[in-house]
Amino acid sequence: MPIIDEKIDQVKRIFTTYLGNKGLRKTSERFFILEEVYARDGHFDVETLYITMKDKDHSVSRATVYNTLDLLIDCDLVSRHQFGQNLAEYEKAYGYKQHDHLLCTECHKVVEFCDPRVHNIQKNVGDLLGYEVMHHSLILYANCKKENCENRNK
Repeated sequence: MPIIDEKIDQVKRIFTTYLGNKGLRKTSERFFILEEVYARDGHFDVETLYITMKDKDHSVSRATVYNTLDLLIDCDLVSRHQFGQNLAEYEKAYGYKQHDHLLCTECHKVVEFCDPRVHNIQKNVGDLLGYEVMHHSLILYANCKKENCENRNK
């Protein structure tokens, strides 16, 4: 069984258990949304996900997409980010290495990076203050140094 199929099976099991524990219905729409999220790479917004679902002839409403994403966030299968714009962006979370983001404030390009020192800071602060840090979010806001920044000098 390919790794991708194994991961989809794992997240489906996690989501099924989560829904059962919360007494929520296990609808086909919720699982179609889960599968679509895990078939994607990178960040996405609700509208893009909704249009993709419609293009694949899945009858889901925007409300169902929003509500399902909230459930997926609650059970740690999806992460939500607010990259300085009014539009929230999402990404799959299960089985993916913790990473942080750098955002160009001019062209809004998002670059992911991982620096083990951030994890060390998280652990040290938690230990110092007597907390178990569950997760963190770090966004660095910057401007592209490259001449090809899409919005530079506009």
